Amino acid sequence: MADDVNLSDVLDQSEIDKLLNEATAPVKQQVFLSDGKRVDGELPKIETYDFRNPVFLTEVELRRLRLLHEDFIRYLTARLSLFLRMEFALKMAKLTTLTYAKFTDGLPNPTHLCLFKAEPLLGVGILDINPRLALTLVDRMLGGRGHSVKLERYLTEIEIALLEDIIMIVLEEWCHQWKHEKELHPQLIGHENNGRFLQTSPKDAIILALTLEVNFGDCSEQIQIGVPYYTIEPMVRAMQVRRQRDATPGTTSIKAEWKPIYEHITIPTRAEWDAFELTLREVCNLRVGDVIEMPAGILDETRVSLNGTPKFVGTVGLDSDRVAVKLTKKMPVDSNFAVPRPNPNGR
Repeated sequence: MADDVNLSDVLDQSEIDKLLNEATAPVKQQVFLSDGKRVDGELPKIETYDFRNPVFLTEVELRRLRLLHEDFIRYLTARLSLFLRMEFALKMAKLTTLTYAKFTDGLPNPTHLCLFKAEPLLGVGILDINPRLALTLVDRMLGGRGHSVKLERYLTEIEIALLEDIIMIVLEEWCHQWKHEKELHPQLIGHENNGRFLQTSPKDAIILALTLEVNFGDCSEQIQIGVPYYTIEPMVRAMQVRRQRDATPGTTSIKAEWKPIYEHITIPTRAEWDAFELTLREVCNLRVGDVIEMPAGILDETRVSLNGTPKFVGTVGLDSDRVAVKLTKKMPVDSNFAVPRPNPNGR
């Protein structure tokens, strides 16, 4: 006969919920501040960090780069479909950061590698295309029907020369996506067939790797683009600054533009001097024929006001039988500029 169960040892649902809440509740501990005070706080959340695969881009930056490369894929799909006169489907498989050594070790063999530069940026990028896909594209360019070529071999020089037309289209579209930050010009600098012999970057350099899944006819392969992070870092920073500027209200500057309606608007213009000061009695004593002695050099300090606002400083002279003012400098916009007042006793 089984032992009788003590009902007091059985937990009801409320006690089970209480134990679960205590287990999942954050642990409190005393935290010492820099000024010596002691406060109760929660234990800091500890996350693992892989020093072999350091991440230099935050989730927000990766998301922005992912959106940028999605636009690149969309435009590239349309352009290659027109160029090959056949549907060329592309899809992003992965966009991540990893070390240069890990990127090159993961390249298949045999493969076809194109080394390129995006002028004027530093660093060398790598474009990896599967030989089966490359041969299928070359076959299509030569008038084939686009059927997958079932061969595992390296490309010949003629096939590489033909494939360069498609490679340049890919690189031009990739560079075009950075037009808001900097104008880039792609340049092919070489070809390789084994990633283990590449030495275009240090082994611990961070690479932004983009993997594309390609469906062309009955051929389904991948294209990889690897760019050193130090190459695109200036553009990533410029992109962040531009995003922050666009997100901040009141910082959008409107470019001044001349409109034809302005041509018929008139404003009062006046040229004046700060010569000297006179008392009210001296002004009342002035008579017709009196001569007022002006300070020396006052003609070179003529102030030109537009609609009552001082804008320019100029020199007074004669143009035929008319008095004219030649503008010599512009007054600061946000300052109360005052022309220095000459000595009333000077000549």
